[in-house]
Amino acid sequence: MDIGFVITLFLIGFLGSYISGLLGIGGAIINFPMLLYIPAALGVAHFSSHEVAGITAIQVFFATIGGVWVYRKGGYLNKRLIAYMGSSVLVGSFIGGFASSYLQEDAINFVYGMLAVIAAIMMFVPRKGIDDKNLGEITFNKWLSSILALIVGLGAGIVGAGGAFLLVPIMLVVLKIPTRMTIASSLAITFISSIGSIGGKIFTGQVDIIPSLIIVISSLIAAPLGATTSKKVNPKILQMIMAVLIVVTAVKIWIDIL
Repeated sequence: MDIGFVITLFLIGFLGSYISGLLGIGGAIINFPMLLYIPAALGVAHFSSHEVAGITAIQVFFATIGGVWVYRKGGYLNKRLIAYMGSSVLVGSFIGGFASSYLQEDAINFVYGMLAVIAAIMMFVPRKGIDDKNLGEITFNKWLSSILALIVGLGAGIVGAGGAFLLVPIMLVVLKIPTRMTIASSLAITFISSIGSIGGKIFTGQVDIIPSLIIVISSLIAAPLGATTSKKVNPKILQMIMAVLIVVTAVKIWIDIL
């Protein structure tokens, strides 16, 4: 391990975790492809998809902790939504985390690519008036939210993600949750999801300790900074950033698969 290795992983973790706090995602949609390609391109390390999934699972766990801490006040955390979707996504991610050890690397990349495509399509569905709602009067279909979260958890556990890059579009488009509440609640749900993902990957020996520790340090610094910035940015701008991010990632993954 040299200084180039440490700096590269720290910067990757910092960027992914800052965006995590900014957009309410775990950061896997950023960190997975960066960890897979950048260290290898710079010649500092070469991680397999299984190793990247393990490191990413750790990063998501700590990045979401930092983001939730910033959003703990202001009524942005919808406890009922977090409870229903969080418990469902936890079960799904734990099963997915175990299942990933039996999948080939191409299969893991395929699952990741499919999730990104679905999320990208959903982000371009028109959403009118969702940010005009009173945060204290938000309602949603508990059964629909639970079922969708379970499905997201399965896929997210396989790729080592928290699933927020798909949970956010679901909450915005299907459940009609306001943007800032979506971001805050998504971070909390993703934190719960990452517990299952981490558990599955630790028990199957997919977590590389040293890279994970570097990522953890950068996550705890960057995620609160991103969340603080998010509270000051126009919701429409946040939605646009998320849509562009998901589309670019989906295109990149499918170019590599094909």
